[in-house]
Amino acid sequence: MVITEKGDILRNTLKEVFGYNQFRGNQEKIINNIMSGRNTFVIMPTGAGKSMCYQLPAIIQEGTAVVISPLIALMKNQVDQLNAFGINAHFLNSTLSKTEINKVKKQLLNGEMKLLYVAPESLTKEENIALLKKANLSFVAVDEAHCISEWGHDFRPEYRRIKTIIEDIGNLPIIALTATATPKVRSDIQKNLKMEEADIFISSFHRKNLFYEVRPKQNSKKQLIKFVHQYKGKAGIVYCLSRKKVEEIAELLKVNGVKALPYHAGMDSSLREKHQDAFLSEDADVIVATIAFGMGIDKPDVRFVIHYDAPKSIEGYYQETGRAGRDGLDSHCLMFFSEKDINKLEKFNKDKPVTERDNAKHLLKEVSYYANSSVCRHRQLLHYFGEYLDKDYGFCDNTKKDREEFNGKNYLLTVLQTVLQTGERFNMEHIVDVICANDSQYVTSYTHNKLDVYGKHEGKDNDFWVSVVRQAMIHKLLVKDIDEITVLKLTEEGHNFLENPKTITLTKDHDYSNIKMDEEEDSSNNVGHAQAADETLFELLKGLRKKLAKQKDLPPYVIFQDPSLEEMATIYPCTEDDLSKINGVGMGKIKKFGKPFIELIKNYVEENDIVTASDVVVKSAVNKSKTKIFIIQQIDRMVDLDEISESLGIDYFNVIDEIENICFSGTKLNLDYYIEQIMDDEREEDIWSYFMEAETDSLEDAIEELGDDYSEEEIRLMRVKFMSEVAF
Repeated sequence: MVITEKGDILRNTLKEVFGYNQFRGNQEKIINNIMSGRNTFVIMPTGAGKSMCYQLPAIIQEGTAVVISPLIALMKNQVDQLNAFGINAHFLNSTLSKTEINKVKKQLLNGEMKLLYVAPESLTKEENIALLKKANLSFVAVDEAHCISEWGHDFRPEYRRIKTIIEDIGNLPIIALTATATPKVRSDIQKNLKMEEADIFISSFHRKNLFYEVRPKQNSKKQLIKFVHQYKGKAGIVYCLSRKKVEEIAELLKVNGVKALPYHAGMDSSLREKHQDAFLSEDADVIVATIAFGMGIDKPDVRFVIHYDAPKSIEGYYQETGRAGRDGLDSHCLMFFSEKDINKLEKFNKDKPVTERDNAKHLLKEVSYYANSSVCRHRQLLHYFGEYLDKDYGFCDNTKKDREEFNGKNYLLTVLQTVLQTGERFNMEHIVDVICANDSQYVTSYTHNKLDVYGKHEGKDNDFWVSVVRQAMIHKLLVKDIDEITVLKLTEEGHNFLENPKTITLTKDHDYSNIKMDEEEDSSNNVGHAQAADETLFELLKGLRKKLAKQKDLPPYVIFQDPSLEEMATIYPCTEDDLSKINGVGMGKIKKFGKPFIELIKNYVEENDIVTASDVVVKSAVNKSKTKIFIIQQIDRMVDLDEISESLGIDYFNVIDEIENICFSGTKLNLDYYIEQIMDDEREEDIWSYFMEAETDSLEDAIEELGDDYSEEEIRLMRVKFMSEVAF
C-alpha cells in the first residue's frame, strides 16, 4: 500500500468513525509509525488526543489491540465511547461476572473484537496470558506509562512486569503513552519496556488557554465559595486528598447553592458511576473528587479545576489541571497551598520503603517550589517537563501582579561556579550548603569548605539561594542529570554565561510565612488571626472578648477563638441562629457568652448602615456523621475509648481526633470516667492549670511547655475536658 492510499484510509476512518476532518498535532505520524510495526513512545498532554493514536490503527489493522490501562473507570469510559461509535471493544477486569468474562474471551478468540482493555493486575494472571497467546493480536498499548517509573507520580510495581509478559505472549509492537513524563521518567519507561530504539513523539506541554493561580490556604472555604459562585452554572472539578474532605467540601458547596457531587473510591461503584454521569450530562456542575476522577473523562467544557489540597506531584497537578479547557477556551486552575499540606503528605509516606519515600519527598519539594516561586507558572511547568520558554508567557497569577525583581547576574555566577567547583556531582541542597557555609556531613567530608565559593552567600539565606538555583535551571543554565535525577550539571548556555556574564532579571519568591491558620484547621493550632473582612469590627470583638475573659477569669480563647471572631467580622451574625452557623460556635457557647457579641454586632451594623452580602456568607454544612453520633453516644455510656476505636475499626488517635472535632464544634463531652483511669489527680491539675494560664490552646505549645513528663494523649484529653467544662 502506498503512503497516499494509507493516508486516505486513515483520514476516511477518522471521519467515518470519529467524525473528525483532520488529525491533531502528531497523531497521523504516530499512527503511521504504529502501523509500520515500529515501537512507538508518545508523550502528549491530557486532552491532546492520545487515545486516538492507538484506537484508530487498532480499528484498521487485523487482529485485536491490547490496551493496558490502570483504572477501571478509564476503561469503562473509553469502551463505552468506542461502542457508541460502533467499534467492538471490551474490557477484562475484576468487575465482570463469570458469564461476562466468558463472553469477552469468546469474542476475542473469534476475532470479533478490535480493542481489549486490561488492567495490569489482570494481565499477570496465567489464565489471561494463556488466552492472549491464542488470540490474533495486532499490538500492545501501554497507557499511563509513567506508572512504570519509580520517579513518576503514580508508580505501580505491577507495571514493571508488563514487558516480560508481552514477551511471553509474542513478538508484538508496543506503543507507550503518557501525558506527564519528565526526562528522567521517559528514560525509565524506555529502559523498562526495552524500547530504547522506539520512535519518540513529544507534543508541547504548553496549555496556553489555562490560567494558573496559587493562593495561600487562608480562609479557603470562603474563597472556594466565592470562586465557584463566579462560575455559576459552569462545569468544574475540585480535587481533595482524602475521602473525608471530598464529602465535606461537596456538602459545603451544596448548602451554598452549588450543584455539587462527591466522587471517591470509597463510594459504591454504582453511585460513583451515577455521579460521574450526572457531571457529564450537566445534571451536576461541580464534582468534588479524589485524584482518581477524570482520567480519560472526555468533558471538553470544564471551566475550572481547583486543588483544595496541595497535590502530591507536579505531574499529578499538570494532569489534573489538564481536564480544564479541552475545548480550547480560557479556563482557570486554582491551587490552595499550605506547607502544612506538604507536611501531612510527608507523614503519609513515612511507612513506605526508603526509595519510594525519598522519591515521594522529592516530588513534594517540587510542588512546594512551584507554589512559592514567583516565576511565570507556564515557564515553570514547561521547564519541569523538559521544555523551555525564552520569556514569560503570562496568563498566570505571578505575571499579573507586582513581583520583586533584581539583577541576578552575580548570584547566578556564584551558583554556576559552585556547581563547577564541586565537580557537577551534587544536588541543589549541597550547592546551597556550600554557598551558605552550612557545614553538613558532605560539605566537610568532601572538603568543600575549602573552596573559593564556600560562604559566598552575601547575607542571603538558604531559601534565597534555592530560588536562584531553580531560576538558573528555568533559564537553561543548569540541568538535572538524566540518570542521577537530583544531580545538577552546567548546560552549554551555563558555560557560555560563565565566560560572558550578562544581566538576567530574577524575581523574589513569595513569602507565605505571615499567613495564619485557615478557618477549617484544627482550632487547637490557633496561632493568630488572618485579615478579617471588617478589621474595625474584628478589633471591637477582640476587645469585648478580653473584657469578658477578665470578668470571668478565663483565657480569652476559651470564649471564642480568633477564626470565629474573624467570621463574625465577615458575615455580621445578628441572631443566635446566625451565630450558631459560625465555625467553632455551638449553642452552649452562645447561651454562655453569645448575647453581648450579638448586641455589639447589631449596634455596629446599624451605626454603619451595613447590608450583609450573601456572596460572602459561607453556610456551614451540618455534620451528620454517623461516626460522630456513635462516639457521642458511647461516651455518654462511659465506654472506654480503646473499645470505641475497636468498634469503629479506626486508630485510637483517630478517635481522639474525632472527639476534638466534636468538642471544638460546640458539643460538651464528659471524659472524666476515662481520664480518671489513665491519670492521677495531680497530673490532671497540672495540665488544667497550664490551660488556665495559656494564651492559646495550641497543642504544640502545650507539649513544648509541659515537656516529656506528659504524653500527647493526656494533654489532648485534658484539653477536651477543659474546653467542655469552661467554654460551654
